[in-house]
Amino acid sequence: MRIKEAKFGALLLLTVLLLTAVISVTSCEKKTEPVKPADVNKTASVQIEQTTCPVMGNSINKEIYTEYKGKKVYFCCTGCVGKFEENPEKYLSKLPQFNNK
Repeated sequence: MRIKEAKFGALLLLTVLLLTAVISVTSCEKKTEPVKPADVNKTASVQIEQTTCPVMGNSINKEIYTEYKGKKVYFCCTGCVGKFEENPEKYLSKLPQFNNK
């Protein structure tokens, strides 16, 4: 009788261990956090830096600039500042600071 009880006990122990292992594995799902709208906005607000003159297309000189609608617009030379100020809307598509709306 003791042998039957020992076998039953061992079988019961193995069953409990097997069930515990199955429950552990099935409940260990990788949980991912959804992208929050605030995180998306942080990425969208990263501004691309202006590197070329909107008038001539040359490299800019950061000492030559004007402000338009509260943002600095850089130029390659002082002559380009005047051309820009005559018709700024003509050049806005070439300026990254005005294109990431």
